[in-house]
Amino acid sequence: MKNSLTKEQFDILKNKGTESAFSGKLLYNKEEGIYKCVGCDNKLFTSDEKYDSGSGWPSFSDIYSDKSIKTKLDISFGMIRTEVICYNCGGHLGHVFNDGPSNTGKRYCINSAILKFKKK
Repeated sequence: MKNSLTKEQFDILKNKGTESAFSGKLLYNKEEGIYKCVGCDNKLFTSDEKYDSGSGWPSFSDIYSDKSIKTKLDISFGMIRTEVICYNCGGHLGHVFNDGPSNTGKRYCINSAILKFKKK
């Protein structure tokens, strides 16, 4: 996997890095389709659940399926957050917060660099 990823993608997926806010190529994407993990091609989110949270990272209100992600408590940097991890490859994707706009109340705040988009 390492050879097929950019340095930034590897840093995010394997070292729990993050991209700069408002820098991601898929942040403003409005096309219909599916967002997948660059590390393993696992389906993570659909365009139907994507919204502009103003956070600077692509945000989604729900996941694609029960096999999309796992979550884990993250207490790094003096914060208490919930880390979002790819269910299939175990790569770091971002974090989920309980301030989303939909009936789920979730905001999956995901690094654009680790997403690949499959247009409908």
